[in-house]
Amino acid sequence: MLRTLCRTGGALLQQTQRAAPRLWVTPAQQRWASSLPVNTVVLFVPQQEAWVVERMGRFHRILEPGLNFLIPLLDRIRYVQSLKEIVINVPEQSAVSLDNVTLQIDGVLYLRILDPLKASYGVEDPEYAVTQLAQTTMRSELGKLTLDKVFRERESLNSNIVQSINQASDEWGIRCLRYEIKDIHVPPRVKESMQMQVEAERKKRATVLESEGTREADINVAEGHKQAQILASEGQKAEQINKASGEAQAILAKAEAKAKAIRMLSDALTEQNGDAAASLSVAEQYVSAFSKLAKESNTILLPSSTGDISGMVTQAMTIYGALAKPSLKAAAEEKSNNFGSQSSQ
Repeated sequence: MLRTLCRTGGALLQQTQRAAPRLWVTPAQQRWASSLPVNTVVLFVPQQEAWVVERMGRFHRILEPGLNFLIPLLDRIRYVQSLKEIVINVPEQSAVSLDNVTLQIDGVLYLRILDPLKASYGVEDPEYAVTQLAQTTMRSELGKLTLDKVFRERESLNSNIVQSINQASDEWGIRCLRYEIKDIHVPPRVKESMQMQVEAERKKRATVLESEGTREADINVAEGHKQAQILASEGQKAEQINKASGEAQAILAKAEAKAKAIRMLSDALTEQNGDAAASLSVAEQYVSAFSKLAKESNTILLPSSTGDISGMVTQAMTIYGALAKPSLKAAAEEKSNNFGSQSSQ
């Protein structure tokens, strides 16, 4: 008897599933739904479906996937809820942004039934209710943003719509998983102005980049001139240092040579006939000096006794003798001291 009932229930279930589905039409969307199964005592519930059973017009229980038994005449399958993720197209609608731009926008809504009991008795048409809620929420959220922010903050806009839908759909046993905006259509004139704005922004960027390149080039050229001047000044500094060092060394060399010449001259003057040699040297320098006066200058200053060369030499030797006496005296004293020290030894 049980086997016969199982076979009968299975046959009726297959006939029910093979039956043509009915078209469930709502103002927001259209989707295909299976017809309600008949109570055949033994029922097999497909996976990811929940059958809501009423007993004598009152909710009794929810049939889980697999084998289930019902009482004929008393139990009736009232609702069939799919637990799969449902995709609903949100129709295109108009919305006004914060800067008073009218937009035509549509989207896609992804939802899932979490509580079949609330979805069956909490709202008359849950999918239609969620669709209308998505449309009103989308218009409300778009009214808080300007046109530029609508395109930039698309992800945050989707997230805000999902949060608003979930706050209201908890009582319906439905959970909104995602909401995606498909297309945003702007008026043609606004679209043209946006294109002009984009072109102006690109020209601005190009001008800024060009000016930055020119500035970098000028900075590089100025930096090059600065480095060149620094290197040139350092070269001049090194050149002047080297030149001054060379001049100092030359002056020292000349001074040492002159001192050596003076020492040799003084030694020569102390020897025999040194005065005669000095007289001859003074006479030669005197004649040489007068020979250069006419060549180097047009103005000539001559003493009254120009022709008396012997007198000039005598005068020079007198001056020399007066200057040489102290040195000769000092030299004599030094020699006597040396001789006295030698004799005492």
